[in-house]
Amino acid sequence: MKMGDDSPVVSLVLPVLLRPTLSQLEKTDVAASQTLRAALTKVELAHPGFTYDFVMGLIRRTDLSVNMNESLLRLQGQVSDVDATEHRLTRTEDAFQELNRKSAALKKILSRIPDEITDRKAFLETIKEIASAIKKLLDCVTQVAEFIPGSAGKRDLEQCKKRFVKYSRNFSNTLKEYFKEGQASAVFVSAMHLIHQTNMLIVTVKDTCE
Repeated sequence: MKMGDDSPVVSLVLPVLLRPTLSQLEKTDVAASQTLRAALTKVELAHPGFTYDFVMGLIRRTDLSVNMNESLLRLQGQVSDVDATEHRLTRTEDAFQELNRKSAALKKILSRIPDEITDRKAFLETIKEIASAIKKLLDCVTQVAEFIPGSAGKRDLEQCKKRFVKYSRNFSNTLKEYFKEGQASAVFVSAMHLIHQTNMLIVTVKDTCE
């Protein structure tokens, strides 16, 4: 894997780039879309990172220069609920549905970064929105934790929450460096990590009480 297992891009190519693309294909060829979706999902599950390597292979063949972090960050804002089923909770209680809403809201705000980072005033407002969205998401996680049976599940979610907080702090530190050094690419990477950790919170909740 070219970018390493810890790169958020590796885990986000399938839900953020390929599944929405296949949803567009579905409008003209349902069978082909569903066949490809099932195949890619199966192979990604068996060989994590396959879809990333597949897409990067195509890009290299076309000699295109693509910043995958920036591109996927932009595309995150266009991902529908249908294409993000693995990162959405199905339980109907208010706490779970609110966690769905707050996680989607945070990812939506983060997806605006590439378009707003060069407009200092707009970007500062976006940063405030991100900070508020992070707090609201963490509050939701605390509420959902009460539904998780057993100490093991609660411990798993607490560990995941700690990782999310760690990457939230890293994001804040990256922003400080950006305003000193002006390295936008580092902000994109950090934002992608935060999206990945948001998804991991949802996956952990699903694994423990769905």
